[in-house]
Amino acid sequence: MKTPETDRVELLQGTLDMLVLQTLLLGPSHGHAIAKSIQRASDDALLVEHGSLYPALHRLERQGWLTTKWDKAPGKNREVKYYLLTPAGKKQLVAVQNKWEQLVAAIGKVMRTA
Repeated sequence: MKTPETDRVELLQGTLDMLVLQTLLLGPSHGHAIAKSIQRASDDALLVEHGSLYPALHRLERQGWLTTKWDKAPGKNREVKYYLLTPAGKKQLVAVQNKWEQLVAAIGKVMRTA
């Protein structure tokens, strides 16, 4: 019997960064919403643990691909940290998308060999 855990796939190194950048292309978001967006977009196949997400967000911010701002959470009486994609982050996303497409094509060739 399949469980949600067995349906999930492990992310290749660097893939989480690409998924975060892609998610933020849609607009600013806080960490929990980024994780939920990735989970929803993957039909629950990808579960991003906070222990992986926040180090990735900090790494992307150090690279200059993200910036942050504090703002009030919708419907809440507290502020949360929002992450925003920078112009450099958009360029990085294009670069990693190109590499990803090359990787997918190469793996596809290997998988089609007899």
